[in-house]
Amino acid sequence: MYNDIKLEKGLYSITGKSFTEALEQLDPSKEYRGTELEGLDAYERQLKRFDIKVSGAGCDRVEKFFLSTESAVLFPEYVRRQVKAGMDEVSILPDIAAAQTHTDSLDYRAFSVTKVDSGSTAAQLTDLPQTTVKLAAAASALTKYGRRFSCSYEAIRKQRIEAFGVILRSLGAQISRAINSACVSALGTGLTPVTYSGSISYGALAAFWAAMGDYDMDIMLCSPELMAQILALTEMKYCVTDFMSSGKVVTPYGVTLIKCPALSEGTALGLDSKCAAEVVFGSDVIVDIDKLISNQCNEIAASVLCGFSVLTDGAVKKLTKAS
Repeated sequence: MYNDIKLEKGLYSITGKSFTEALEQLDPSKEYRGTELEGLDAYERQLKRFDIKVSGAGCDRVEKFFLSTESAVLFPEYVRRQVKAGMDEVSILPDIAAAQTHTDSLDYRAFSVTKVDSGSTAAQLTDLPQTTVKLAAAASALTKYGRRFSCSYEAIRKQRIEAFGVILRSLGAQISRAINSACVSALGTGLTPVTYSGSISYGALAAFWAAMGDYDMDIMLCSPELMAQILALTEMKYCVTDFMSSGKVVTPYGVTLIKCPALSEGTALGLDSKCAAEVVFGSDVIVDIDKLISNQCNEIAASVLCGFSVLTDGAVKKLTKAS
């Protein structure tokens, strides 16, 4: 039972397992089906064990984590989860990544898909049209993205856990914005842009969509200024109902628009999200376990390793304003 688990720092150091996965192995969630604890994961059951409320009207203060050596072990995972939640809130990766790869290496070799010949038919005794898959000539290093938050235990111990979580999520959001910026830079490098003059028109927008050719543009990342122009187009007023029901802005021809401050003014990237981009993660969100447990969080550092590559030529297009 969850009340009998011995919590110690070593649970964070099991190769190939996260802290929660290590807890799940000791305290499987399947054992709680049909009970009042169904729906909680192994970590959440430990919060219940030590009566630590992390949200709501009865939310505890941060110092509740440090009432015992065992409950203190839960604090780094709370920090990691909040940072990860902040990253997820602003990340564009789930919308644009055709594939997510996880590796335990510090670098990776991307590959690309290129159609050498057009069409898919061949006359008798002739070669079939060819699609070529190549690995990059050299490995690309994964980049570490992270933030360090300096604080003292005395400064946060009396703060509500829920309020402290807001700070941690904002730290995660800062990390994710840096990742978004690096991602759009990687995707847009080397592309010959489609251009438009003056303010964007609905015709120019439709022409950009058509420029994708064989691929189906279903995502368009837009700079905030360009996004505002698009939303002001008369033709877009018919899309208000979609936004009200789903929270997403979709053009009349089915392209989801995403505001992306990392893009320069007047710029957009169009993607076929089914085959355009790969995101490679070298780690999950990492926090400094020892400092958070032993030193009562004099400093919080969080980071993640990742990199990006374009999988298919032609599946990403760039739109810019003519100079």
